[in-house]
Parts: sequence; C-alpha cells; structure tokens
Amino acid sequence: MLIVADTSALVALAACDALSLLDHFFQEVRVPATVLRECTVPGKPEAERLEEYLRERVIEVDLKDFVIAVAGLGQGELEAMALYKHLHADRLLVDDYRARKVARLNEIEVVGSLGILLRGKEGGLVPEIGPLLIAAQAAGIHYSEQLVDETLRLAGER
Repeated sequence: MLIVADTSALVALAACDALSLLDHFFQEVRVPATVLRECTVPGKPEAERLEEYLRERVIEVDLKDFVIAVAGLGQGELEAMALYKHLHADRLLVDDYRARKVARLNEIEVVGSLGILLRGKEGGLVPEIGPLLIAAQAAGIHYSEQLVDETLRLAGER
C-alpha cells in the first residue's frame, strides 16, 4: 500500500515518535517536495528527524498538470492531493479539516495522524494514545477537543 503525506500529520507523528507506524502499515510513503520543505523549516518541531525520514521519499509535483484551486489550502496540501492522484495512492495522510473535506470531494481516501495512532493501538504497536497526543500537542499540533475525546474513547482510554 502507498500513502502520500502532508506536513502537519507528519509533524504530529514525528513529535510522538510514531513515524515507524507508517512504515509498518504502508509499503511506501511519499511526499511532494513542498511538504519536505514545510517539514524542514528551521525551528519547526522535529525538522531534523523529518528531513532524515523523508529524504528518499520525495517526488516533485507540478501543479500546472492539475486543475486544483481551493482557497484556504496550502501548497503542500494541494501538491499532496495531486501526488495522490498521480501515483494512484491508497491513502492521503492529512489532518487539516478543510483539506480532508476537499480530499473526500475529490474521491481521495484520507487518514489522519490520530487514525494511524488508533490503528497502531489496535495492532498492539502503541500501548497508549494519550501520552502520544500530549507529545503532538506540545509540538504545536492542534486537535479539537471533540476529536481528542473521540480518539481516546475509541482507544478505550476514556
């Protein structure tokens, strides 16, 4: 299985030391070059870890080949969606609510960082999600209180 990833979900998984879950659940992880640049901005949480993790997983995307114009979405999100379509990927790793909505409208199968963590817990690879959520939030990742509550409920931690 192939997953194309966007920035915030990668930062979240890196912050809670869970990037290995992607390698466990997917045969290939790919990102557009813009996502690599966004992940490795100096001072960005987990920039060095993400640079190392993504180094051999980058594919250039030229949006001129695609007609995607959605106000409010970042370049990384747009390129990740285009790359998903181009590679016929199985999933798009994205956390942003608006991006997920646009992806679904474009028949793109999405999963978020919390979905990956839940899958890890279900598979016995993650003992508890709560501490991982705290680590991701400490790195500046924002999840709605409702999403956190639902994730912890599904994980059997509420």
